[in-house]
Amino acid sequence: MGRRRRWSDDEKLRIVLESLSGPRLVSVTARRHWISRSLLVIWRRVFLAEQRQAGSVPGFVPAMIVPEPTHASSLQAKPYSEPARSCEGRIEIVFVSGRRVVIDPNVDPEALARVINVVDRR
Repeated sequence: MGRRRRWSDDEKLRIVLESLSGPRLVSVTARRHWISRSLLVIWRRVFLAEQRQAGSVPGFVPAMIVPEPTHASSLQAKPYSEPARSCEGRIEIVFVSGRRVVIDPNVDPEALARVINVVDRR
């Protein structure tokens, strides 16, 4: 029989976050780290329960900085017209579903969290 391994909280968190980084990654992540799928599911449940208890504070997500499109391509890419104001400091969040939210840098974090929760559920 093999020895029982001890996982630090940091290791568990890293593995859980890896399993949550995309759909259907529980089994793949468990195999990669040589742990049972059921153990990973238990860790995920504990993590998600703690997040709900903490108020579901939004965390950091991968971000990509891309250059502004040229004027001609921006007219073709956007089917709607945006208000004529400065784009400086705006943040655009694009969800997996394709929906996007564009916010000002002075947005209230609690209001933004509520908007993200609603948009992400749909």
